[in-house]
Amino acid sequence: MTARRDEVAIIGAGMAGCLAACFLARRGYPVALYERRPDPRTGTAERGRSINLALSERGLDALRRIGLADQVMADALPMRGRMIHPVEGEPQFQSYSAAGDRAINSISRGALNNALLDAAAALPGVRVVFDHRLVGLDPADGSMSFDTPQGPVAAKASVVLGADGAGSAVRGQLLAHGLLRESVDFLDYGYKELTIPPLGGDFALDEDALHIWPRGTSMMIALPNPDRSFTCTLFWPNEGAGSFAALDDPAAIRAHFAEQYPDLVPLAPTLVDDYQHNPVGVLGTVRSTPWQVNGTVGLIGDAAHAIVPFYGQGANCAFEDVVELDRCLDECADEWTAALPLFQRRRQENAEAIAQMALTNFVEMRDKVASPVFQARRRVEHALERALPGRYVSQYELVSFSTTPYAEVRRRVRRQHRVLGAVAAGAALLLAGAVTAVLNRGRRA
Repeated sequence: MTARRDEVAIIGAGMAGCLAACFLARRGYPVALYERRPDPRTGTAERGRSINLALSERGLDALRRIGLADQVMADALPMRGRMIHPVEGEPQFQSYSAAGDRAINSISRGALNNALLDAAAALPGVRVVFDHRLVGLDPADGSMSFDTPQGPVAAKASVVLGADGAGSAVRGQLLAHGLLRESVDFLDYGYKELTIPPLGGDFALDEDALHIWPRGTSMMIALPNPDRSFTCTLFWPNEGAGSFAALDDPAAIRAHFAEQYPDLVPLAPTLVDDYQHNPVGVLGTVRSTPWQVNGTVGLIGDAAHAIVPFYGQGANCAFEDVVELDRCLDECADEWTAALPLFQRRRQENAEAIAQMALTNFVEMRDKVASPVFQARRRVEHALERALPGRYVSQYELVSFSTTPYAEVRRRVRRQHRVLGAVAAGAALLLAGAVTAVLNRGRRA
């Protein structure tokens, strides 16, 4: 940190970009943090685009490393399990952990972004530049072109990191130069936000849970906010029966919610207005390769590997990217030409693993959580975790409450299932043998 380092440009002052700026400034790098939008701390959040975050151990691990975890957690609301809302009957609580003591944390996306932005901007050597939209990038020498309200701006950096989200301009530039391949797989589903305000000055629902209304081919979730409201998110098909396209007038909206989400209707006085005026967001998985070119341009977070939000791991995974990049810089003595390829080798398998788990969890959340078979399986898993502490650990526990690499989580869970399958098969054989012996004795008698 005593040697003078060249400036690193980070494109995107979202959560991953701000966190990366904090880590790099700590390493002694001057950092230019470019953001296409105005300063979010001085404006009004875009309506219906907040999707609360479920911050868990991977994200907290990153925040602890820069001393920000306590500040962020001061406004967090722990959710210790899922509250399942059927169409009829009482909601049922499903604990996330065997002991009921583990929780994921509901965090405002905007508040977390602002906290990270404040932390980055306060560090020596970090300059944050808003209203700069990247329109040109030469990967050979780090030359950049920006559109700004004042006209075109040119800049240059020794290293350019794209932390600008699923629609990354940096990734787009690499694609235009023929240096990268990408695939974007959109779901036939979108999302729309609704609001449940406080009721009598308090939470209208249990604040210790992530609420889910599973409806087979669609669902709604709700996460608590510090102001005692809930942010609800509909995940519905874009077309067909029960889709966003199928509901277009107030009477139809009210009738549909009264039929499918009857307990929501009296709690959401702005339901129709929210539904009609909040936008429908897209859901998809982004895959790209390579994540870096020549050790001078790299991608992190959603810019490299956006995932669907159904495991609550998007931001957690991006934060873990930053931690791993910092580790690679350590191991490579800050030689970016070595560190960026190493970063990709270590993270790409893990990014693909959580992308697949997130897609699978969508089916679980919308369709299986209300099933008695699923609930029985969860009870068995929790019983095994209590009986075999540290030896049997559920996939959810490993993903949300540890920093075990995502790819290793999948391998471990498969091993556990194979062992349990073998044990169950052995028990069945023993039982069959015992029954046969009893029957044979009966015949001889």
